[in-house]
Amino acid sequence: MLFELKLHIETEFPFLKGKKLFVACSGGLDSTVLVYLMNKLGFDLALAHCNFSLRGAESDGDKEFVIDLAKKMAIPVHTQTFNTNQYADENQVSTQVAARELRYNWFDEILTNFNYDFLLTAHHLDDDMETFFINLSRGTGLKGLTGIPVINEKVIRPMMIFSREEILEYAIQNKLQWREDSSNKKTNYLRNKLRLQVLPRLKSLNDTVLKNFQNTQRNLQSSQVLIEDYTALVYKQVVSENISGHEIDIKKLKQFPNKTTLLYELLYRYGFSAWNDVSGLLDAQTGKQVFSKTHRLVKNRDTL
Repeated sequence: MLFELKLHIETEFPFLKGKKLFVACSGGLDSTVLVYLMNKLGFDLALAHCNFSLRGAESDGDKEFVIDLAKKMAIPVHTQTFNTNQYADENQVSTQVAARELRYNWFDEILTNFNYDFLLTAHHLDDDMETFFINLSRGTGLKGLTGIPVINEKVIRPMMIFSREEILEYAIQNKLQWREDSSNKKTNYLRNKLRLQVLPRLKSLNDTVLKNFQNTQRNLQSSQVLIEDYTALVYKQVVSENISGHEIDIKKLKQFPNKTTLLYELLYRYGFSAWNDVSGLLDAQTGKQVFSKTHRLVKNRDTL
């Protein structure tokens, strides 16, 4: 596994060499293995641990574990404790969304304040498959099925080539210690239901399902790239920019096949989700509008 990761980094992330990195480390199996592997490969590392205050003494134990791990490896560690429930209530979001927002906002602060080059997370192939089914169950476009990005600006996910089983096997063979999160055994979250109840049955039907899924993801990602390239060409022909925003020429857009799909590709980045209402604007009266959390889309004669 160490050699595979080394080769994977040299091939896909050669820019990490000589960079200052920090690893998001919960103390669980995946992130602990990532820390050991990256340390063995000689990278300049630090750890960052979030205590979300959701599991009482267990959460505090995770924090102490990560601090001890950093001491054993003689590397820096950053920790932060959050009142996640309070944040969720104040911002009217779920606990999961609150934890994600708190986590990545803090990670951005670390990147800036301590001059790190990149953040590494321990997402792996099983996580990717779970995300695929979560997005599929909620309804999504092709982009939602292309999985967790291995590179997202300053966030790098080098473990995406490994399954959870491979990571566990490495940890056992090398007699590593890690923390078990008791909340992972509860089925009150969709991801846990998939992890504990659905995907094991799927894997039992075909022992190559993860590798097949990996190949499918690559095909979907290639298709998404083609769509993005095509959309970029269409954008130049149908969209104009001015001081008040962007305008889409409806007549020009309608000359292209699959105009509603193109409209989605042009607008999804602005947070719109009511896609029937959005496409309905193409033939609506002037003045009709649709809102996202950040933007307004208005029908104005022959433009949006």
